[in-house]
Amino acid sequence: MIAIRAAEPGDAAAIAAIYAPFVMSGTVSFETDAPDARAMRSRMAASDGQYPWLVATNGADEGGVLGYAYGGRFRDRPAYAWTVETSIYLAGDAQRRGVGRLLYEALLDTLRAQGFTQAIGVITLPNDASITLHEQVGFRRAGVYREIGFKFGRWIDVGFWQRELNDSAVPPPAVRPFSAVGVVRD
Repeated sequence: MIAIRAAEPGDAAAIAAIYAPFVMSGTVSFETDAPDARAMRSRMAASDGQYPWLVATNGADEGGVLGYAYGGRFRDRPAYAWTVETSIYLAGDAQRRGVGRLLYEALLDTLRAQGFTQAIGVITLPNDASITLHEQVGFRRAGVYREIGFKFGRWIDVGFWQRELNDSAVPPPAVRPFSAVGVVRD
């Protein structure tokens, strides 16, 4: 049985291990050095209770982390405060088993409860698996930046997918911190 919960500092090593292959052997991430557990703990702490970091675990495997998803600041300007950028990464053996969808849906439910109005998924192209997952949970293609990243000797396109989370009220209510909302599963 898959369980979704808030990530804890003790999950940082598992999160770093899941992320490393995406950095070292693929173009899904534009990082070139895989962060270690300490760096991941620091990234999690940098969300300062505002943005969620979630993990999917396998209850039958003593809670081993199968994947993680998080939200983060989309842009620094105050006008973007209601928009959040999302990311999700799964261990190789957790892919194509429905784990990603459960994890992403929990993240989106949580972001919606916090009061964010738009979620933005950023996908290096081509990446059919990520596009399929994003579209399964309600994202729509919003645009593509052509040849914007260079890694492993080639130029890479980056696509943006967008999902409405809440109506765009005027004036918008304040976004609630993750620390006040916790993991939400609708």
